Amino acid sequence: MTTPTTTTTTTPAANGSADAELIYDWNEVKRRGKVFPKPVELCDETLRDGIQSPSVVDPPIEVKKELIELMDQLGITVANIGLPGAGQRAVDDVRALAVHIRDQRLAIGATCAARTVVKDIEPIVRVRDETGVAIVAYTFLGTSPVRMLAEDWDMDRLLRSTDEAISFAVKNNLDVAFVTEDTTRTPPKTLDRLFRHAINLGCRRLVLCDTVGHVTPDGVANLIDWTRNLIVATGEDVKIDWHGHNDRGLGVPNALFALEHGADRVHGTALGVGERVGNASIDQIIVNLKLMGAYNHDVTHLVQYCRLVAEATKVEIPVNYPLVGRDAFRTATGVHAAAVIKAEKKGDRFGEAALADVIYSGVPAGIFGREQEIEVGHMSGLSNVRYWLEKRRVVASEDLVQAIFAKAKGSNRTLLDDEIWDIVKRQPQA
Repeated sequence: MTTPTTTTTTTPAANGSADAELIYDWNEVKRRGKVFPKPVELCDETLRDGIQSPSVVDPPIEVKKELIELMDQLGITVANIGLPGAGQRAVDDVRALAVHIRDQRLAIGATCAARTVVKDIEPIVRVRDETGVAIVAYTFLGTSPVRMLAEDWDMDRLLRSTDEAISFAVKNNLDVAFVTEDTTRTPPKTLDRLFRHAINLGCRRLVLCDTVGHVTPDGVANLIDWTRNLIVATGEDVKIDWHGHNDRGLGVPNALFALEHGADRVHGTALGVGERVGNASIDQIIVNLKLMGAYNHDVTHLVQYCRLVAEATKVEIPVNYPLVGRDAFRTATGVHAAAVIKAEKKGDRFGEAALADVIYSGVPAGIFGREQEIEVGHMSGLSNVRYWLEKRRVVASEDLVQAIFAKAKGSNRTLLDDEIWDIVKRQPQA
């Protein structure tokens, strides 16, 4: 029987093993070596796949530039800056973003999406030549039997499209990734022919897509292992990307599983925006990578990034959304609040995280630029009221505490700040 180690893997104890003994990490049971076998790379698809959602607004170019800067600050490897084959506005935005990356000397790389047709790749070549910014063309092609049936495609058609598109890109010295749509429902016989053909043409990155959110973690492992073996057999240096959607609610775990099984890069969008129920949430991927010790970048801008995406695309953030939701670090429950308050008074720290940040939270708020919030409601205790007042530098007299407490207990919800302030203003001053 394997005995799990007691550790704080992501927020190690600052003052020795005694603190580490306070958190028993079941995630590390049977763990041997690193979770992820290679450095983690991220591709942010918010400005391409994300804005394909039928419910979002395509942000103005100045906001897109701000979002690119925040992606860069967060350490995201590359951003998909658009699909120029969609029309002139898309071309203009791609050009403007490429110029911004160049002029601001951002470290983030640029990619563009394109169908496996020359007319989609040509504007990428043109923007690359005009701006001097290296852009990787992510050329996509539907490959599953169900898609081939609907489109009346056959294998010869797929091979011919792949040949024309990749040959044109390579001829124009454009780096190209081969994206098989619906990879997770495509049989190995089809993938084998297409992947080998793309590699022979000069493609050095294969993108495995869970286009309709079909796959489970077992399928991720099976597909990546199979693809890696195929690449080894070719003798070429070819990278693997994972691009997942969230139809079964598995977008984020599948992305993490992909990295664990050897994918070089995973894709996602802010808040998971995208078609149908959306893509894997890149913000949630970053949170998990940070807590697993695999993301060394500053993440204090992550909340700002998500909120700007929400504002710019007109997407509402659910109150219970991880990290950036209104309730992510908020409680009005007496037992929980009392524990947080006691922990805060102790002031003990675990590396980057304070005791108050881990007592009732698996995500330390402070690491991501947020803090614990204690409210007052019908499930609260007197400590909630006293804490609320003290945080706002209001003298917590017994009469005032009891007046607020009575109001809370007579309610069926958490009190609004204005309701509490109203009681404070009406309370006689000592």
